[in-house]
Parts: sequence; C-alpha cells; structure tokens
Amino acid sequence: MSPRELKAQYRKERLAERDAIAPEERIEKGLAMADHGDAIDVEPGEIVSGFLPIRSEVDIRPLMARLRERGARLCVPVIVDRSTIVFRELLPGAPLVSSGFGTSGPGPDAAVLDPDVMLVPLSAFDKTGHRIGYGAGYYDRAIDRLHQKGLNPRLIGIAFDCQEVPSVPAEPHDIRLDAILTESGLNFVSEVIG
Repeated sequence: MSPRELKAQYRKERLAERDAIAPEERIEKGLAMADHGDAIDVEPGEIVSGFLPIRSEVDIRPLMARLRERGARLCVPVIVDRSTIVFRELLPGAPLVSSGFGTSGPGPDAAVLDPDVMLVPLSAFDKTGHRIGYGAGYYDRAIDRLHQKGLNPRLIGIAFDCQEVPSVPAEPHDIRLDAILTESGLNFVSEVIG
C-alpha cells in the first residue's frame, strides 16, 4: 500500500471513529481540551489561528475564548480560492460568512493575520507529530507560505484520542506538529530519533 493509500485509509477510519462520538460526549471532550489548553504558551498580543467546527470536529470555541482572555488575537482560516486559505481576524460579534468546504469565517473586510500559533484540525495523527488532514492540502500550503515569509508558527494538532494511529507515513512535503491536544491532554512532540 502506498503512503497516499494508507493515509486515505487512516483518514476514512479515524473520521468514522470521530463521527461515532455522541454529540454530548463530543461537548465534554471539547471542554476537557479547553482545560488542557491552558498549558498552551501564549503571550499577550500573539496571534492564534483556531477554527470553527464543521461536521464532527471538536468545538474549540471555549479554548479560543480562554486564549483571547489571556491576550491572544484570534483568527480562523477562510478559503479564498480553490487552493488557498488565509487567516482572518475573529473579533467578538463580527458577522461570519460562508467560506467553502462547509466552513464559515469573517468576511473580506476582516484583517488578514499571520499566526504565531496554529491550532490545526486533524483527521489522524501519530505520537511523532505527523498528521493527516482532510486531503486538500490547505494547511500544508498555508504553513509553507508562512515559512517562505520567514515565519515559524507553533503547530498544535487538535483531535480526539480515537484519531491516533500507530504511524503516519511521512512524505517529503509533510510538516510535523509541535504538540497535539486531545481530551487526554496537551502532548509535546519529541524530536524524531534516527
């Protein structure tokens, strides 16, 4: 099985596991993530990109609210064309518009920001910080664009425990996470050995 085929299989299996979590349990797990998220190191004024939940994703709005209370500026990804996301500032009370792929976010009048910390939704992950997204490559391209600007945002994957897999086949374009936040806690990824 090729790395791409294995990733597709893991994505399908782990998203099915996530879909099977009852809505009430999903809320409780999301609140646990918000509690564990207090360990995320954020300085006042730092820009944190979160996301608004789609499908069976965890709702990290409680976590984002806590980060805002600690002085973070928040933004969320917005699809601006078929292959690009930008991160628009999320201000309290600002209207949200449909932005494709089932997502919503601030409209075109919102400031576009470069995140210092990125909370990245995952389909699957492993303990070494390798991730599987939804397969469209939006985050890979966005992170690459930030790196090209000389920026190196801290990448924190967001998923439920049930989305962990033994090993994600890493490809040359893949970018490792710095940490993974699940309902069990915030786990920093150690350096790869060997």
